[in-house]
Amino acid sequence: MGMQEYERYVLEQYDIDVNSTHKIRGAVLCETDQGPFLLRETTTAPARLQALCGLYEDLRRQGYLNVDAVVPNKAGEYVTVLEDGGRYLLKRWFQGRECNLRRPAEILSASGNLAKLHLLLRSGEREGLTAAESLEEEYRRHDRELKKVRKFVREMSPKGEFEAAFLKCFDQMYRWAHAAEELLKQSSYKAFYQESIQNYHVVHGEYNYHNILMIRDGYGRQEIATVNFEQYKSNVQVEDLYYFLRKVMEKQGWKERLGDGILNAYSAISPLGEREMEYLKIRLAYPEKFWKTANAYYRSNKAWISAKSIEKLTTAIAQTREKERFLNQIFSFHL
Repeated sequence: MGMQEYERYVLEQYDIDVNSTHKIRGAVLCETDQGPFLLRETTTAPARLQALCGLYEDLRRQGYLNVDAVVPNKAGEYVTVLEDGGRYLLKRWFQGRECNLRRPAEILSASGNLAKLHLLLRSGEREGLTAAESLEEEYRRHDRELKKVRKFVREMSPKGEFEAAFLKCFDQMYRWAHAAEELLKQSSYKAFYQESIQNYHVVHGEYNYHNILMIRDGYGRQEIATVNFEQYKSNVQVEDLYYFLRKVMEKQGWKERLGDGILNAYSAISPLGEREMEYLKIRLAYPEKFWKTANAYYRSNKAWISAKSIEKLTTAIAQTREKERFLNQIFSFHL
């Protein structure tokens, strides 16, 4: 079984009997007498965890049962602290697997599941709910970061493969960023954002395939469990849909039919109106992947650029054309 000392110590603090453990995504999956649990290190503040548990409670009360739950230890605490200061929590988990982005049927169920969640995540006032940064602020910050990276790369000598590729496409990418900001200025976003915050609309904050688990109900029918709401905030809810859609499209090469299917599956449960579609267009027009890769490069050890970074950059550049076609087809937008 090879359980590490710290695992054994932490698990002894809970009322469960562990049969076996194995590592998944930086955490430890535990098979117990009461079903699967997940043990993981946490940096989430205690007050925030308390609020997170309230959110989970609220979803369950509304009949959405397939969410993870933080389990208190024998002392009634959500966090178990080790002598070395390591903080751990235990979650009730699921027998299942991650949503497979190669299977359109699963992608569409995941999109419908998100819409269902969003309707339940509008259930009124919430303690300790933080508002997401507004798009104006986020785009301004991203632009500053892009310019900082450009200045750094321009002054650098000699330039490597990453730097050359970055400079070569910078102007084109910056045009996309500028176009997204122009769309934002002319849009009804400000009111939409304020209204979402005032009405306590909540987003998951990280709705991607590894937080979407395909499980079976008692009759063997496939269902979805949604986990890891740690990044939840109040925000325009379609932000989650944008994030999910973009991640799927980056993996699937911006296929219009699939994109359309994702929007339809969501809209069938929570209708996408003009404001929502406008928001998705503003988000998708921004060169997010390019910014992310450039920013990661700037923060890393620039003396050694991994092949992965170069690959991410070239993918971001190559996919821009596909994304442009996608935006044109679905949102009738072009540069």
